[in-house]
Amino acid sequence: MKKALIVVDIQNDFCKGGSLEVADGEKIIPYINHLMKTINYDEIILTQDFHPAEHKSFAVNNGKSVGEIIDLNGISQTMWPVHCVQGTSGVEFHPDLEKNHATHIIKKGMNPEIDSYSAFFDNQKLIDTGLSNYLKSKDIETVEIVGLALDYCVKYTCIDAVSEGFKVILHFKGTKAVNLHPDDVKNTVFELLEKGVSVIN
Repeated sequence: MKKALIVVDIQNDFCKGGSLEVADGEKIIPYINHLMKTINYDEIILTQDFHPAEHKSFAVNNGKSVGEIIDLNGISQTMWPVHCVQGTSGVEFHPDLEKNHATHIIKKGMNPEIDSYSAFFDNQKLIDTGLSNYLKSKDIETVEIVGLALDYCVKYTCIDAVSEGFKVILHFKGTKAVNLHPDDVKNTVFELLEKGVSVIN
């Protein structure tokens, strides 16, 4: 059974000192590097938030405060600080991530009108990143997922992977959460288990 590792958004802006810092986000990098070096994955996918400066998920572009929720083209959208903007250092992969192991890179969030948490689709399921077809073309049946952040991009990547027919394993040790609200981690893990994701430590 062929398997892939999906490494979600290990980028400077999500790590220490970044504009959308996930607490201790950089501390999972050694674990991710260990997986990439020691497990014989058939494919290793890196995903990269890759926003234009005018992206509508940025609070400043809507005159809103960070953390507010608005209606954006018919769906709820959390307002974020400016992050992972094309051409900035924040969009780059964290320097400690051993990205030389990657076989493929997926860029997402490029449409300024729609956010894209999942590595597979945008939040309205209008834009397909091509990841599912790529994995299926390589006969991948199982995907293991790590990265940032558990309660947003990792969560929706897991859910979409299940819906695309893959067996999905989340490495809890290889992820950290934004945790905007109390119990976000617990609720996210419960939801993923309900969807059929295997969660391992």
